[in-house]
Amino acid sequence: MTDIRRIEPGARLSEAVIHGDKVYTCGIVADRTVGKSVREQTQEVLQQIDELLAKAGSDKTRILKANIWLTDMATFDQMNQAWDAWIVAGKTPARATVEAKLAAPGYDVEIMIEAAL
Repeated sequence: MTDIRRIEPGARLSEAVIHGDKVYTCGIVADRTVGKSVREQTQEVLQQIDELLAKAGSDKTRILKANIWLTDMATFDQMNQAWDAWIVAGKTPARATVEAKLAAPGYDVEIMIEAAL
């Protein structure tokens, strides 16, 4: 049986879960930049992803898949500006971006990733 390790477990969810040779994050939103531009929120979310991956023993070059939710697809370019500045060329993951209502007003982008260790 493969062990399961949880990073920052809470009552409702863990920030990340490691199983086998993969790490899975929860849906990450911007807490400090809530209500600001999608570009700023995305930058904060990507910083949080970097921090979680480091705690797991991985990094952004090992991301396999990213799911991105935007409250308005008109902000797709703003999100991509932050994403393109952050991602490593030649190490891009599979990715999907959709429009959806998020859990609370002011949160305009949410990202969830799966990465190899």
